[in-house]
Amino acid sequence: MFLKYVVCFFISMVPLIELRGAIPYAFNPFFLGDPLPVLPAYAVCIIGNMLPVPVIYFFARKVLEWGKDKKYIGKFFTFCLEKGEKGGRKLQEKAGRGLFVALLLFVGIPLPGTGAWTGTLAASILNMKFKESVIAVMLGVVLAGIIMGLVSAGLFGAIS
Repeated sequence: MFLKYVVCFFISMVPLIELRGAIPYAFNPFFLGDPLPVLPAYAVCIIGNMLPVPVIYFFARKVLEWGKDKKYIGKFFTFCLEKGEKGGRKLQEKAGRGLFVALLLFVGIPLPGTGAWTGTLAASILNMKFKESVIAVMLGVVLAGIIMGLVSAGLFGAIS
């Protein structure tokens, strides 16, 4: 069972998959045996998803800007930077002054490319305050976890 917690933790840290992939893994009886208990699984997945957030906020933009003109990594870094800028502009346009709530919902609604990584990068690009952006991303991750838990319970409950 410990191995399943470790795997959930690391799945939560992976960009694009994040908590949205870790929660179904934790509750799916087809992966490594029995489903994990709900609260400890949520805690592990949320911690795993939030752990990279400060690093992304403070360093990702600088690294992406540094690497966008490099020979082998330039295209990928440019893609990531443009995705973050595009997400940030979208949030700014829709939110206006309600940027906190917009970031929370952007991260919390489990759609492809709208997780903690992209949300934090967008917050960094928009020069949101660190504390404000971390709280919005954290609440969004919790919301996404609840939504994915409900979806997983319905899906896997129907299968079994």
